[in-house]
Amino acid sequence: MKKDSRRLPLSDWQLQDSVRLKTLFQAKRGELKLTQEKLAAELGDGVTQGAVSHFMNGRTALSVNAAVVFAKALQVPVSDISPTLAAQIEKMAASLPDVRPSYQGVEEIRIPPRSFDLRNDPGYTGVLQLTARGSTGDGDDNPHVEIRGIMAFKSSWLRANNLNPRHLDVIYANGHSMEPTINDGDVLLVDESKIEPKDGQIFAMQSESKGTIVKRLVKSDFDGWIIRSDNQDKARYGDEILRDGEINEMRIIGRVVWRGGML
Repeated sequence: MKKDSRRLPLSDWQLQDSVRLKTLFQAKRGELKLTQEKLAAELGDGVTQGAVSHFMNGRTALSVNAAVVFAKALQVPVSDISPTLAAQIEKMAASLPDVRPSYQGVEEIRIPPRSFDLRNDPGYTGVLQLTARGSTGDGDDNPHVEIRGIMAFKSSWLRANNLNPRHLDVIYANGHSMEPTINDGDVLLVDESKIEPKDGQIFAMQSESKGTIVKRLVKSDFDGWIIRSDNQDKARYGDEILRDGEINEMRIIGRVVWRGGML
């Protein structure tokens, strides 16, 4: 397998976003005393300087959350980095009750107010519920993702598990390869700040050939990583092996930290 064969190509507008981000960083880093390491820390626990470099050099597409964090750190509106994502944020904000667009802030955009439809119970935090599907089978193409609604999680539970709501999204499982751990149709809570591969953990990933997949990553005893399904039917759901360098060409969207569904 060639080194770049698993890299997901960025669209023209995504590449332009990377150029704008890098240009802004180079222009403002001295004034704001910014480093790529500091930006990585702002993006969340486990994000490395290398991941920030990938955003700036057109290797990884900016997400809405990353664009908002970068905009806050660089003290610019999101539209200066990505007009496309800024338009998406405005649409997202308009769909949430009592939320005003604020490209400089994170909380106003990312986190719906705790009082949404639960005005007598402020102990809950809303997490955006997306139409995206993560395949536990052959892969899902999600060319257009919209907000389906808001899902409530206990604020105390999020805090106890060190989960920051601004890094979380809810998606849905599609397929049978991760049974019995994850079943078709299960709700999945994805922490997008956790994009570094971890042995034995389940991740939502973007594959050039398969689209969005949800699989377990296992460190190989020899070299590299194994993308593994929990389903014991290995004739149908066999392992896929990536060498050490190739795991970096697979875009990790985030770690699956919770699932909900029928028993």
